[in-house]
Amino acid sequence: MSQTTDQHSTARHGTDQREPADRREPRGVADLFSGGRLIAIPRKAARREQLLEHLAETLFAPDREYSEPEVNDALRTVHEDCSALRRYLITSGLLTRTRDGSSYRRATTTR
Repeated sequence: MSQTTDQHSTARHGTDQREPADRREPRGVADLFSGGRLIAIPRKAARREQLLEHLAETLFAPDREYSEPEVNDALRTVHEDCSALRRYLITSGLLTRTRDGSSYRRATTTR
């Protein structure tokens, strides 16, 4: 009887550890973070794009305008180099910026 209980407990424990991480971060992005902070901006374009999509979706509301300081503050919550992340988000088309640079918006995407 204790053997069955131990197996059940082990199986449940393993599931409990995996599921929260899977729910919090998209596949492949969780390992880029430690304690909620981005460890490093990926050099590989595909990996960086995956990260940028995650940041755009989690840090910026789709129907809201942001000032540059607001964008910087949001990005600083995950990494100190907010300027690089902001540039990457703009060049990838995930954030749009007015010509005068006064406001930013999360780009609308179709899935």
